[in-house]
Amino acid sequence: MRAYIYPGQGAQFPGMGKELYESNREANALFEQANEILGFRITDIMFAGTEDELRQTKVTQPAVFLHSVILSLTHNDFKPEMVAGHSLGEFSALVANKALSFEDGLKLVYQRALAMQKACELTPSTMAAILGLDDEVVEQICAETDEVVVAANYNCPGQLVISGSVKGIETACDKMLAAGARRALPLTVGGAFHSPLMEPARVELQAAIEATHFETPVCPVYQNATAKPATDTAVIKENLIKQLTSPVRWTQSVQHMVADGATHFIESGPGKVLQGLVKKIHRQAEVSGL
Repeated sequence: MRAYIYPGQGAQFPGMGKELYESNREANALFEQANEILGFRITDIMFAGTEDELRQTKVTQPAVFLHSVILSLTHNDFKPEMVAGHSLGEFSALVANKALSFEDGLKLVYQRALAMQKACELTPSTMAAILGLDDEVVEQICAETDEVVVAANYNCPGQLVISGSVKGIETACDKMLAAGARRALPLTVGGAFHSPLMEPARVELQAAIEATHFETPVCPVYQNATAKPATDTAVIKENLIKQLTSPVRWTQSVQHMVADGATHFIESGPGKVLQGLVKKIHRQAEVSGL
């Protein structure tokens, strides 16, 4: 069974999507449509911008979404049986399984990016990757830290990202190393994604999601907030709203997909990060890029 998976923020690179734009007429039309919807030429930044220009949340999120989605929509043999996306990638997955139209998906992603950027500016906050500790130990240290610190991304066994205030992350990282973590790496991100500090963005995005029409998808989406499959549009919307302040349960999502029959995971979008994570979660899985 084929599972299509979609990367999130951090997978971007200068030049992403350029070859697709130049070699495929349908892809070219979709990229140009995106430029019109956004009101600026995001393709110029994707194809010829610097890493710093591409790293701005309001650019990164729609750029990764566009590359991921257009790759799927223009592929001859694209027949998803199940889909999932990591954080931002969940929106790509929902366009891929036809729950969202291309236009509505892009508009929501752009609104999400702007709302998250605003929330980041309200409170100095950040994230850190913790390597080599059990999830339960990381969760316990987060709970015992006075500042806002939570488990944000369950990426694979032994790799968990924490999110919170700058001071909280610094304190928690010291405690993680003392508890035996192999590494505690601060990440170069704009803020504390998937934490309570994203509440202002969640409120803003909730209104946009509730006002957007969702169709019954052609296959289940395994959502970040629950790690479980969903096809009911009301459930999909509810989980999508929760996503900004809830952890990304990627390890659990992949485990559920495997239990439900996934044998081949195909990453659609820039980079190969998710292929690597899937292999660490389930060694027997076949992985490839689109």
